[in-house]
Amino acid sequence: MIRRTSPIVLSPLKIFSDPVHGFISVPRRLILDLIQTPEVQRLRRIRQLGVGYLVFPGAEHTRFGHALGAMALMQDVLAVLQEKGTPVTPEEHTAALAAALLHDIGHGPFSHTLEHELISGFHHEKMSRVLLCRLNERFGGALDRALAMFDDAYERPFFHQLISSQLDMDRLDYLRRDSFYTGVVEGRVGVERIIKTMCVHPAEGGPEARIVIEAKGTYAVENFLIARRLMYWQVYLHKTVLAGDHLLRAILARVRGHLEAGTGGGGTTAAPAFLFFLKNRLDARDLDRPDVRDAYTSLDDTDVLFSIKQWQTSDDPVLADLARRFINRDFFRVTFLERPPTEAQTERWRGQVADWLVATGRSEAAHAEADTAFYLGFDASRHAAYDEAEAGSIRVIDRHGDVRELSRTTDTAAVTALTRFEEKPYVCYPKAVELRR
Repeated sequence: MIRRTSPIVLSPLKIFSDPVHGFISVPRRLILDLIQTPEVQRLRRIRQLGVGYLVFPGAEHTRFGHALGAMALMQDVLAVLQEKGTPVTPEEHTAALAAALLHDIGHGPFSHTLEHELISGFHHEKMSRVLLCRLNERFGGALDRALAMFDDAYERPFFHQLISSQLDMDRLDYLRRDSFYTGVVEGRVGVERIIKTMCVHPAEGGPEARIVIEAKGTYAVENFLIARRLMYWQVYLHKTVLAGDHLLRAILARVRGHLEAGTGGGGTTAAPAFLFFLKNRLDARDLDRPDVRDAYTSLDDTDVLFSIKQWQTSDDPVLADLARRFINRDFFRVTFLERPPTEAQTERWRGQVADWLVATGRSEAAHAEADTAFYLGFDASRHAAYDEAEAGSIRVIDRHGDVRELSRTTDTAAVTALTRFEEKPYVCYPKAVELRR
């Protein structure tokens, strides 16, 4: 006797387990198919915090987890908006999830650290759009609506606000995620509270409608902005992160100098995709070139780390030293300054570092002055937690239906303080050198 069995019916959702948001439900078909593309899978090989993992031992999380997290929060906020009377069609729902998932697809290796080093005048959002367009071609135009939302060209602009603004799903996820993985509790954000108090005004969500926060969510948003400022100073602009960024950029500059001068130095031992960007001086106008796109989507943290490991054995003592320092986490010291150094200070410090390079055998006297550029750096860390004048500023609606910009509401003195732009000059130099002030 043949026993009849019922056909297996697949769930319309696939579940991902995320330590930050719990179980994330991913719709099958377009969204799951996008996750399986090489462009999105590449994000598994790019750390979210660049060199931050060398400062915070738990910060091994990737851009892939962040992409899923932003998409999960988009699901949550769309459900809230619909509960409050804003219609969202199934096509718009899918498009918004796709845009949230793909918003950071253009990030390169080590995230922001190398963003302007590989391609000058470049921002990852530009590459995200290039890759989104390429995926749209591959999927036969299925991402047309998502692309319009990404570009702020969709007829209902509140969708773009959820993707890119000063209170978007990107920021809500990365603050919560980065706080979780770094263990910096000051960065914890009441994401659920903020999302629950979001609404569209007017509720029907027409061309003039915008995302606003109900007055009862004001303090949760204020806490979000405070947490953002604290995360920048404690994590993203941590002085050891700045030291790691300087070292990584110095390595690239040294290798590029060898390649352009044809002096070897081990530059050609780089991973092929990485070597492409080291040998070619590219700018934002080159993003549409197929060879640039192909090389970029082949490039991740692994290529950079492999190359730096190879350069430890370079016959150039400066490059070998810089590479060894990065691999073994022997960073330079970063000291914050009350004000930018004077020209006299700068010259004195360059002389000290040059003398140290010669004394330690890292450089010959004839080259020491030029080599100080790789060991001595001047810059400033800059940040403002909130820009009240920016187009994507945060709006609050009170119980009477009046809408005001966040810093114009009552009891928000802390928000007003957070609009101030802070700048901290610093100097980066070898720990063995005691700079004379």
